[in-house]
Amino acid sequence: MNDNTETEPNQRKRDECLSPDGKWRSFPKVPNLLQYVSNAKYYGRIKVGGKMIRESLNTKVWSKAKLRLHDFVKKHQEGRRFEAPRFKEAVELFKQDLASNSALKPQSKQYRLWCLLKLEKSWTDLFNLRLNEITDVACKEWAAKLQKEIACHYYNNVIGTLKQILQTGLKAHKEKTGEKLENPAAELKRTKIKQKELQLPEPEQFRELVAKLRKDSGGWGPRIGDLVEFLAYGGMRIASEAVWVAWEDIDWQRKEIIVRGHPETGTKNSDIRRVPIISNMEDLLERLRKQEKEEKGPILKISRCNEALNRVCNEMGINRLTHHDMRHLFATRCIESGVDIPTVAKWMGHKDGGVLALKTYGHLRNEHSQSMAAKVKF
Repeated sequence: MNDNTETEPNQRKRDECLSPDGKWRSFPKVPNLLQYVSNAKYYGRIKVGGKMIRESLNTKVWSKAKLRLHDFVKKHQEGRRFEAPRFKEAVELFKQDLASNSALKPQSKQYRLWCLLKLEKSWTDLFNLRLNEITDVACKEWAAKLQKEIACHYYNNVIGTLKQILQTGLKAHKEKTGEKLENPAAELKRTKIKQKELQLPEPEQFRELVAKLRKDSGGWGPRIGDLVEFLAYGGMRIASEAVWVAWEDIDWQRKEIIVRGHPETGTKNSDIRRVPIISNMEDLLERLRKQEKEEKGPILKISRCNEALNRVCNEMGINRLTHHDMRHLFATRCIESGVDIPTVAKWMGHKDGGVLALKTYGHLRNEHSQSMAAKVKF
């Protein structure tokens, strides 16, 4: 039989389709087969890993083309075994997705990167492993060790970051090769959040703390004292709220501070709120007001004082305090003074009507209630 002779003209013409440019003829009932119109030669075509491969089958005969097409497809399908990407490649994809996610605030993105850094430090071999080399057993062993080393919230976010990175890499691998791999971290469970036991200074201890901060912190002492008092008297989050409060946000007539938050991202809950100026805050603001040439710009001159707080707490022999503990102190003093929890929650910017505040500070209301009840006599 002459290779240039078409032996099955009726079969060849069945269900033919021409490409828009008229150069190629395809056959819907025979996938992967093409014929070049100008010379009538047949070609095999297959997509491998997102790349289209087209090769001549070196025949113009329909029957031979089908036989050679089978070998062509088999050869390239056997070569489709792609190695899974390494974890560090999935990390880069995750970072790209994180950077382009407009729904997340910059602080949330930065926190994810901190979790990623912790992941790298706690599982040093992970980044060079391919995704199909990471086992669920290895994930569980790593998680069990990590859980003993860091706080509950941090642990939950680190394992959540691991899951997200793996899922990003596995999704990309499936899109490229069609191969579906299971997420080896899928069975990692979040740990139960332990309620923090608040150990806050008594009123006299707080006054002593502020005095020592002002006196024993060098030239920055007065500003450090101002920062600690402002946080305690206003109950604001430091990074996203307190440091952005300007003199223009003080409503002297209504005796309220307008909390707008970061200029670009706002407060944590994206709401502008008003916090009442309690008497201690009013004294602080009046004192600072006298030091200003004009009431304009940020009220606070510094944005952190962790080192000074740690040092003075140690010197006083009291529990270590953080910036956020000043927010807890504000809520505690408010509740102990008889302010109802929904109102305190509103002042602090909670959007749950007091659920979180009740969970965190509910015991204070009970203790206060009992102390008040002890005064009742018949």
